[in-house]
Amino acid sequence: MMCPRARAGGRTGRGSWVRLLHMPRPQDGVVRRRVVVHGRVQGVAFRANCQRAAERLGVRGWVRNRGDGSVELAAEGAVDAVDQLVEWSRQGPSGAGVTAVDVADEPPVGESGFRITY
Repeated sequence: MMCPRARAGGRTGRGSWVRLLHMPRPQDGVVRRRVVVHGRVQGVAFRANCQRAAERLGVRGWVRNRGDGSVELAAEGAVDAVDQLVEWSRQGPSGAGVTAVDVADEPPVGESGFRITY
């Protein structure tokens, strides 16, 4: 959606694009879940595979290794897609040995893309 003050052609007087970003709201069907995956989940390409699965599902957020040997991810998007990523994390990639998965709901923050963080 363009800013109401933007002139025809979508540019402001200063020549820059002005757009209002759509921030997801719960009533839009967007959810965010924080997931911590325990077990043999580091050193088995868990993060890279999680990123590929999230991108395939259209889920936004991030994944990272934690100091205690677990992997943590924040997944935001359509309910069904986020649920599918959470289910994927219960198995992980081949070579992973998931022993437990903790899931907590959080308010959506408007993530864009899915990234591996360090």
